[in-house]
Formats: sequence, C-alpha cells, structure tokens
Amino acid sequence: MTLTIPSAPGSSGYLDMFPERRMSYFGNSYILGLTVTAGIGGLLFGYDTGVISGALLYIKDDFEVVKQSSFLQETIVSMAIVGAIIGAASGGWINDYYGRKKATMFADVVFAAGAIVMAAAPDPYVLISGRLLVGLGVGVASVTAPVYIAEASPSEVRGGLVSTNVLMITGGQFLSYLVNAAFTQVPGTWRWMLGVSGVPAVVQFGLMIFMPESPRWLFMKNRKSEAFQVLVRIYDISRLEDEIDHLSAAEEEEKLRKNAVSYLDVFKSKEMRLAFFAGAGLQAFQQFTGINTVMYYSPTIVQMAGFHSNQLALLLSLIIAAMNAAGTVVGIYFIDHCGRRKLALSSLCGVIISLIILSVSFFKQSDASSSDGGLYGWLAVLGLALYIAFFAPGMGPVPWTVNSEIYPQQYRGICGGMSATVNWISNLVVAQTFLSIAEAAGSGMAFLILAGIAVLAVIFVIVFVPETQGLTFSEVEQIWKERAWGNNSGWGSSSDSNNMEGLLEQGSRSQES
Repeated sequence: MTLTIPSAPGSSGYLDMFPERRMSYFGNSYILGLTVTAGIGGLLFGYDTGVISGALLYIKDDFEVVKQSSFLQETIVSMAIVGAIIGAASGGWINDYYGRKKATMFADVVFAAGAIVMAAAPDPYVLISGRLLVGLGVGVASVTAPVYIAEASPSEVRGGLVSTNVLMITGGQFLSYLVNAAFTQVPGTWRWMLGVSGVPAVVQFGLMIFMPESPRWLFMKNRKSEAFQVLVRIYDISRLEDEIDHLSAAEEEEKLRKNAVSYLDVFKSKEMRLAFFAGAGLQAFQQFTGINTVMYYSPTIVQMAGFHSNQLALLLSLIIAAMNAAGTVVGIYFIDHCGRRKLALSSLCGVIISLIILSVSFFKQSDASSSDGGLYGWLAVLGLALYIAFFAPGMGPVPWTVNSEIYPQQYRGICGGMSATVNWISNLVVAQTFLSIAEAAGSGMAFLILAGIAVLAVIFVIVFVPETQGLTFSEVEQIWKERAWGNNSGWGSSSDSNNMEGLLEQGSRSQES
C-alpha cells in the first residue's frame, strides 16, 4: 500500500478539505483526561521550583548551620536542579525502553520518596538528599509528559494539549506561593511546605494505573493490537485508516535504521543534528532570556526596585505568578491558531521591550536615588508584569511543544531528554549567576544583557526553527530531511496493509459496541 503523506489527517490541506474531522481542544474527553493526568508531572515541576524560596526562610530558623552558610543555602536550592539534570538525561532512555506510562509512574515514586525524606529530614544533609530525589523525579517527568501527550494527540490540537502541561507548571508555581503563605503560622512550617508536594505524585501514580501507554510507542514496539485499542478511543473510524498509515510509514522508516540509538547517533545524522540544535536551542533561550530569574527572584527584584516591605514584595510576586499561569492559558489557544514560530517571535519581541523597560528603570533609579514606591520603582514592576504577559503565552509553551514533535519516533525519547537537560543546565547557570552579575555590573546592565540574549533568540528562531503547526510527525520529519539533503528524499511504502485492514475491522466492531 503506497502512502501519500500530504493527504493525511493533521496536515492543513486534509483538514481544510474535511473540516468536520477537525478536533477541538475539548472535543475528546478521553484525550483531555489523559493530558490532565500526565500534566500532574508539570504541576510537580512548577511547585518544586517555587516552594523552596519560601521554605528556605524557615529552614534557616531550624538549622543554625544553614543560617550561617550561604553555600548550604545554595546547595539546598540547587540540588533539585542537579537532580533534574540527571533525571532529564536518563529520562529519555527510560522513556524509550520502558514506555511513557512506566516512566511517569517511576517519576512519581521517586518524587514521593523525596518529599517524605525532605519532610522528615533531621538535618540539612538529609534534606539535601531529599531535594536530589525530588529533582530526579521532576527531571524524568519534564521529559515524559510532553512526549506522552503529543503522541496521543491529534495534530490539529497537539500544541494546545502539550501546552496544558506548561499550564500545570505555571499553576504549580502559583500554588507554591499560596502554600507558602498558608503554612507560615503552622508548626513545622517548611516540612509541610515541602512534604505536601508528595500528594500530587501519589494521586498521579493512582490515575496512571488506568491510563494507556502511548499508542505510537506501542505500535513501534510491535504491540499493534494494544496501540489500536488506544487509537480507537481517540479517532473515529473514518480517520483511523489514515492514522495507521502514518504509523506504518514511521515504522518503515525505523526499520531502515538500527534497532537501538545512542546519544552519539543523534550527532551522526545530519537531519537529527539540525532537529536537536533547533530543539535544544529553544530550551536554552527559554532560560537565558530570564524566565526563572523572574520566578526565583521576583521578590528580590521587587525589593531591588525600591519596595522593601517583605509582605508587599511577596504580594506582587504572587500577582506575577498568577499572570504567568493566565498567560499560559492564552498560549494554549494561540499555539494551534497562530503557529509556533509566530508565537515565539511575537513573544520574544515583547520580552525584549519589557527587559529594556526593566533595564531603564534600574539605571534611572540608580541615578535618581528614588525612594520607596517612586516612579522608577513602579516602572520596574510594570516591566516585570509586561515580561510575564509576553513570555507566558509564547516562549513558555513553545519550546516544550516543539521538542515534543520535531524528533522521529526512535529518537523522540532520547532527544527529548537531551533537550530537557539543556533546559535544566541553562536554568542552573542563570539562577546561579544573575544576582552576582546584578551585584557586579548593576541590575540595569543585568537586564540589558538578558535583552541582548533575547535578540539573539529572535534570530535563532527565524533561521533554525521550522513551523510545525498542524503537521503530522511524518511531515515534520520530512522537513528535516529536506533541510539536510534537499527535496529529493521521499517516503517508502508500508507492507502492513493486511494487518491494517484487520485492525480497522476490529476498530469498527469496537466502536459499534
């Protein structure tokens, strides 16, 4: 059976010809339930990055050695990021070997164990080991959730559904601020703050028992009947044949490659180098344009702007976190309507303007020696708010969405893990250097440097990142073949026609029943 990829579902031409087959974001409760369940990993991700800033204040009160050692404070904060780097690096292999479902459940077990260790820690060194475990779980989850959601999603809503995981991340950050506020007067303050994070992990583990494995992973592992039982709950019978065509085409491509891939194989293939460079570059620029600087240090930045009240700084930071979550909701809509490139570019242009406003406000405030609540202090707060308003809908979800869809099936886990590792390493670098740069060169110069990096990010997106809106995985793979070798690369044919017809008959009976 010869496959004609351009006429397949998910390509813009096909869905324009048959608009009645276009699925909406809320069009399939099964997919939405799977997305929300997988997205709990994003909630854990976001909560952990936000909760430690408040918990550390009380950890210092309980452990004098932490209060006296900046190194221990930094280690407690950064050990989770170190764990996430390790988890993301190994998460790709875990995903490819054991599947998306088992990888998610493994991450939950590790995260819950880490939460228990943190809550019961008798000394800061046990606490640090708990932070490492939590980081390992977050790292594996950060790789798994976007890929799991993308592989179960119809192409026309894939961007929005993957972006739901980013909404869970930003929602987790907002939740962490609320939890920090809620437990400030409770005995064992920081233990509750850190320990309660294990509850969502346990909930996700329980829900994942009833969730299916990724249909694409099942198909590529030659478990086609199981894959079809999942697909039949996602697509109606009129679209199933085309979806299986795509999976069969992808399987034929994989058969031409060796069965297992290694990290070095990513760099041996020209098209894979191009894809990984685009994906990892987006992840790096997401961090180097300063988002987690804003989230980690927003109270500090607000105080640097002249608002020295802790309560006011925390309140303004809570508002910023809420804006981050709300902006992600906007991004869920626009990512499948405007496209990934346009959304990233418009987001970055706004980020550049916002960072320049922040830079100017700090330069001017330094010159004018403004008092609390002065004009330039409020201008800095406006710059922070605008930064989140522009960043959250675009550069928040786009890197994760693009990385979930630009790699071939055989490389998706390993490349997703590698690009997530780049994100976490970049996160660590920015978190460890921003305040030092601000102290050495001035806050205005620090934000100006971030603005310059954002300009480089615009150039990078224009040159290296293709538009993937509405494209099937096979069509995205073809983009890299054409970029690497020109327009002469074609698609093979599938030898699974008889098998497919049998599966379709099975699907028809399943839907009738």
